Amino acid sequence: MTQRNFVHTSLIRLVYTLLDVIAVTLAFYLACFFRPQTIPFPVGFEGFFLSPHNPYRLIFVLWLLVVLFFNQAHNLYQTRRTMLETMEIWEVVKSVLSATFVGIIITYLLKVQDFPRSVLIISVILQTIFLSSWRIAKKILVDYLVSNGYNNFNALIIGAGKIGRLLEKEIKNRPGLGIKVIGFLDDFKDVKANSKDILGRVEDFSDIVRRSFVKTIFVTIHPDDKMLVSILEQSKELDVAVRVVPQGFEWMSKDTNRFNIGVVPILEYTHIEVSYRQQAKRVFDFVLSVIGFICFMPVFLFLGIWIKMDSRGPIFYTSQRYGKGGRIFHMLKFRSMVINADELLAQLKVKNEVDGPIFKIRKDPRITKVGAFLRKYSLDELPQILNVIFGDMSLVGPRPLPIEQIEKEDLRQLKRLNIRPGITGLWQIRGRSDVSFQRFLRWDIWYINNWSFSLDLYILFQTLPVVIKGRGAY
Repeated sequence: MTQRNFVHTSLIRLVYTLLDVIAVTLAFYLACFFRPQTIPFPVGFEGFFLSPHNPYRLIFVLWLLVVLFFNQAHNLYQTRRTMLETMEIWEVVKSVLSATFVGIIITYLLKVQDFPRSVLIISVILQTIFLSSWRIAKKILVDYLVSNGYNNFNALIIGAGKIGRLLEKEIKNRPGLGIKVIGFLDDFKDVKANSKDILGRVEDFSDIVRRSFVKTIFVTIHPDDKMLVSILEQSKELDVAVRVVPQGFEWMSKDTNRFNIGVVPILEYTHIEVSYRQQAKRVFDFVLSVIGFICFMPVFLFLGIWIKMDSRGPIFYTSQRYGKGGRIFHMLKFRSMVINADELLAQLKVKNEVDGPIFKIRKDPRITKVGAFLRKYSLDELPQILNVIFGDMSLVGPRPLPIEQIEKEDLRQLKRLNIRPGITGLWQIRGRSDVSFQRFLRWDIWYINNWSFSLDLYILFQTLPVVIKGRGAY
């Protein structure tokens, strides 16, 4: 790290620390301000910590220092562009809870009598809110600045195969990372035939890094040890970072552990079923769905009346789908087609516009006027909230396909039946009906292998703007 980068990083850490000091101090003050009847001293912001009238001043100071310590331990004083907001908030929650536990122990050891529990609880809640809020604002600001060119850097990908191209696409979809992929190096591609972005062979590494001012290298292929060692040695001399995509990453589960045996680093791919996490997901789905159903009751009523007025037939349409473990359930939708739509399907199959066993055409004559609107904004999917409440589906998960479509596919479909199907998923936020079936399937498998609460929250937050825009829906 250069002296300039060191000073810049140190300044950022100092600013972040000062913001945390302000946030925690404000949380303590407001907790006392909201509960004056439980505080044996006048609440005034002047000299709050140091006032001799405050018998808890030492507790507050030590608690503040412990919060700062745990924030540092959770790497919250770094600007990590690759970290999702939900993940950073989760790190804040873990830090605050750990600091609170230590604070309770300190209170006990110092034999502080009658520390108000209400002040403790309010302080914890406010700390979490304040520490998270300014970090969300920071993330938005950093993404805006980086997306507009601030502190961007060039990157080079070694390997122009499937994984390399996927990585390039993911980087382009995230301008907040500030990464500009200048091209690829690949020993197995014809440079002349692919002159636009394949810049040469791996042996050209050093020259291209210098000429293009590359700061980061992504290695996506693993042909032999000599190549990687050579890249690492040259990168050290050139002062560029090397990031390696793990071999077989598409089969890695979320439960991946890194540890050492002596001096040897080990990456463990564990496939142990963590049942409590799935149970927690079920509780999360149920609570959120009940709240959503209550909130959307007027919408349900309005759409039901509108569908009835528009065309003959029932309000709801049900179809059999495979659920978790291959259990068949009836998936609910608002009816968006004419009453004899299933009978007309055989005449239209030759016009199918998507690959795989899924049937979709852009101008389906079976769709009613109201149905076209419902499908464009995914309002026909709303009744599936009831499927979530009944336990047949989840808010986020692989899309449930009709039974006849599942039975036409190969054994890869069985992996999708390991968990409950979802109302939304990666397919929803990345193109919906415009997504090829093979990519649709790969995203489902990736989701299953990498599931986490933060990923579910990310997909839920991203679904809303996609649905409002009506992108890829027909």
